[in-house]
Amino acid sequence: MNTLFIGKNVLFLPEVESTNTYAINLLRNVNIVDGTVIYTNNQTQGKGQRGTVWVSEMGKNSTFSVILHPRFLDIKQSFYLSKITALACYDVLTEILNASHYDIKIKWPNDILVNKKKIGGILIENNLNGNMIQHAVIGIGLNVNQDNFGELSALATSIKIEKNENFDTSIILEFLCSKLEKWYLKLKEKKFEFIHSNYLSHLFGLNETFNFIDNSGRNFYAEIINVEENGKLLVRSTDDELLTFDIKEVKIII
Repeated sequence: MNTLFIGKNVLFLPEVESTNTYAINLLRNVNIVDGTVIYTNNQTQGKGQRGTVWVSEMGKNSTFSVILHPRFLDIKQSFYLSKITALACYDVLTEILNASHYDIKIKWPNDILVNKKKIGGILIENNLNGNMIQHAVIGIGLNVNQDNFGELSALATSIKIEKNENFDTSIILEFLCSKLEKWYLKLKEKKFEFIHSNYLSHLFGLNETFNFIDNSGRNFYAEIINVEENGKLLVRSTDDELLTFDIKEVKIII
């Protein structure tokens, strides 16, 4: 793999419940090299946000986890890991799909969209040492060759559906590792504003008004204003009130 460290050490598992869970358990028992990738062809119980399951057909998609040691990063800055991962996915997709024909966006908090359909998801789980991040497990799922999403067909897509051709998932993995490393090195250089401005430039719905539903079941309309450093979504309600929501506190309806 043509990288400095991400993906230099790859552990391939023919089948696993969740690459994130496997990586977390591994970290409890073994000193893992920075940038280690846990990769599988069949993730049977992939994890998403809010306790959901990431469903993926065997051998058709890119499902993996990257283990990093961002000990330079305060827990208050942890959402930058999500930002750089989303930007890596964005970069990969814009090089495969013609950006003039596809609307590729990052949807807060952890989805990647193509023409408003989900093509990828991110789940990051951190282990702390005081206020600093000791280990981070970055889980990425990208729909590559899956062409049947059943009842979710109106909501999901893949590279194959969009390009009408199959892709080598191992090449997609290498591509993602390369782009993630590029953005991670910028994070290590503490280029926070550069990362944030790039993230916002590709954020789905920025300065637009959407229907939201919060944990109490309340529906309301608000304009997306920003994603704060701590990862909270900042919106302006139709009553001109500024509101912030954490990752599991609100859902955008599109």
